[in-house]
Parts: sequence; structure tokens; C-alpha cells
Amino acid sequence: MELQGNIQSTMMTRHQKAEIMIAGEQLRLRLHDSKLIKDRRHHLRTYPNCFVAQELIDWLIAHKEVPDRETAVPLMQHLMDHDIIHHVCDKWPVFKDAQYLYRFRKDDGTFPFNIEVKIFMRGQRLYEHLITSKDSILQLRQEKGVAYDRSFPGYMLIDWLLQNGEIESRRQGLDLCKALLEHGIIQHVSLKHHFFDSGLLYQFCINFRWRRRLSELLHETENEEVECITHQSQEDQAGSPFTMHKTSPPEGNSDFLSVLKRRVTCEELLSPGAPYVKRVLTILGDALGWGFVVRGKSPCYVQAVDPASPAAAAGIKVRQFVCRVNGCSVLHLDYRTLSKVVMTGPRVVTLEVMEPLD
Repeated sequence: MELQGNIQSTMMTRHQKAEIMIAGEQLRLRLHDSKLIKDRRHHLRTYPNCFVAQELIDWLIAHKEVPDRETAVPLMQHLMDHDIIHHVCDKWPVFKDAQYLYRFRKDDGTFPFNIEVKIFMRGQRLYEHLITSKDSILQLRQEKGVAYDRSFPGYMLIDWLLQNGEIESRRQGLDLCKALLEHGIIQHVSLKHHFFDSGLLYQFCINFRWRRRLSELLHETENEEVECITHQSQEDQAGSPFTMHKTSPPEGNSDFLSVLKRRVTCEELLSPGAPYVKRVLTILGDALGWGFVVRGKSPCYVQAVDPASPAAAAGIKVRQFVCRVNGCSVLHLDYRTLSKVVMTGPRVVTLEVMEPLD
């Protein structure tokens, strides 16, 4: 059964919420390690496990999570809007760059544990158990001739849940797995089916261990258009869907910039006589990833390429438009969905791109 559009939209929204929760929790743990979160006294009262807004912003800038204070404020407001942090007295509904005290809701027990959060935490716990298991069911498997890393048949996940006491019946396991899929925790490898107790292959579509870049949270709320010219440094891209290599590009290297000056439609791209040439490129990813970044939608384009990456070696260039991934059309996808297709697929990626002739 094909996934309905509204289910896919709901999955994407929930996936974005999951990313925010993961990023927020990773930030909370790092701030505890840095001793920024601690008991503080204000007006003869002690507030446990809190931080000072100005000190936090100083820390974010020092650790290159944000370029400046103007970026940090809306970022932290984003976490407030999603109930990750709040003012210690709930006096201020907005985040202010001042000597105000804020706290992570997880540190004072006010985090809203609704059904979505509970399913997310269940999925995270299952992921950690499966990824560290000696005989993990997450293996390289094939479906319709395409290999998918860390994938598992639906029936095998239910078998595992039963054997480990996570569920009491296959019916209960099926309901749990459907909920995990609908909440963006797992997905069918080619995004074509809901969850079935069968041999269809599925994958976790969230890497809970991958450290998120806080700057990416703001990108999730922006309406990315192809005509936008986005200039981002390698530090900004370190947490983007396609991992960039750590080799810094030379100062002023235009290959690291998107230079689309106008919108290009799918119809224009495929029209006879259009000034584009089709290329089929195969990228063998390494331990750091593939080394390029995509942005835009309908069609997506290559925004940045690491000169020392597998992508550069394969011939991936800035301003190429991505038409197919491993034989599947992605022409009408947005960059977030395209990123998921690549990230959850095999390490060897075959891209069909349209490259400008000029």
C-alpha cells in the first residue's frame, strides 16, 4: 500500500520535532558537562539546574554553534517554542539575551510527556538496543536489487520485540511498529509502504547518535526556495544531511557556494534543447559521509561540495540538479526528503544529475 500524502506530511513534521528534541537533549548534556547548568541564587532564592541566557549565548558563539548573538536568540526561542527550555519562573515567554535564568524542562520535570514524546523515547531506546546488540538484526540487505544498510524485515523486528519482552503479542508489535513509522522513527526503505509484519525492508530514519548542529534547527523552519543564494561555511554544514569532510576549503572558494541566480523549474530542466547535460555519477561514501550538500525543492540542487570528498572525486559539482537517486526519480522532492532517501540508502549512491552547459 502506498503511503498517503497526509501520512508523509505528518511523518515529516514529527521527524522535525524529533530532531529538535534530540538537539535539545544533546545541548543540555553538553551544558551540564561545561558546568553552565548549575544551582544559582537570585533575590535570596536558589534556582536549581539553570543557566544564564547571556552566558549560554557566549558559550554557543565560543563553540561555533552560532556565528553571532543575533542568530542565537531565535535559535533558543525555537527551543522555547518546542517546550525544551523555559524561564525559571515562566515570567518571560520569549528568550532574551540578558541576565535572566532559564532551565531545561527535562531538568525540572515539566517536560510534556505526551504520546508523541513517549513513542519517540521508545524508538530511541529500541535503536540504542539494536545498534549495540551483538547479533543485531540491522544488516545490509537487498530489496528489488537495491542494497540498504542497517535494514531489517518487518517480521524480524516483531520477532525481536517478542524475544526481548518488549511486547506480548504480534498484534501489539504491529501496532507499535506502525506508530514508530507514523512518528518518523522508522520507514520503508523506498518510502512506498506502511509497516507490515512481512519481509518488506525497513530502516530507522533517525540516527540518534549523530550530533546535531543547532544552526540546522533554524533551517527547518525556513521556506527554502531554489532561487535563494545561501552562503554557509563548513562549520554550518557539519550537521547537514550529507556529512561534509573536515578539510577546510581555500578562502573564497566559490565551489563551496550556491550561485543559482534564478529559479529553475523541472519542466525547464527536462525540456528539449535546454542548456543542460545529463550525467550519471556513482559516489562511494566513506566513514565521513559523501561530502556534498543539497538544498531547494522541485528540483533540488547541489549547494556545496567538499573538494577532498568522495562526491568531488565522482564529479559532483555545485549547481547540478538531482533527478534520480539509485534509479528512483527525486525530481519533485524537497531537499529534506531527498536527504532522507540518500541517508537511509546504501553507502554507494548513484546520482543522475543535470549539469548546466555554461
